[in-house]
Amino acid sequence: MDVPWGLSIQVGLPTQTVRHVLLDADVETARGLVGAITEPATWIKAFLEPDVMEPWFPPEWEPTDPGFLMAVDLRPSVVRAPDGYTATAETADDVISVRILAADGELAARGQIGLTGAACVFDQIVTEKAHQRLGLGTVVMGTLTNAAIENGAATGILGATVQGRALYETLDWKVLAPLTGFIYKPVAP
Repeated sequence: MDVPWGLSIQVGLPTQTVRHVLLDADVETARGLVGAITEPATWIKAFLEPDVMEPWFPPEWEPTDPGFLMAVDLRPSVVRAPDGYTATAETADDVISVRILAADGELAARGQIGLTGAACVFDQIVTEKAHQRLGLGTVVMGTLTNAAIENGAATGILGATVQGRALYETLDWKVLAPLTGFIYKPVAP
């Protein structure tokens, strides 16, 4: 949802309930938002270097791992899951979710995109530890890319971790900016 400072996303995970993205980050806007937050596991991210943002946050806010804003012009992908794995896609509202299941039905990898017209946002791309190094991340990305194109998207956007950046760069994604985050972790009284 659009808010005065940028975007607010209801993530709904125990480790990340809400994610606020500051599009035009400045100290006054950030401190106003920081002062209004009371829900633990709320994240604030901006496209700035960590040393710029760190002074904006009191001690109960912890820095997250470094990240990167990345983008790509979407192109159709040939997708083939490794033997013993199947890919499924589901659409709800403007979110397409992909799940890769192992032969025993166990979740091996997943990801989703939010459609926003000509662009889409890739999010929560994860390969479970027992299934890593099999190309499943590439299968998730290709399946999501094809679904995005089928729905009219031409550009993909995502926030990458250091580890994720390596995968995305092999798929021709480009780094546009740093992506720095802080998470609210209040100390219990």
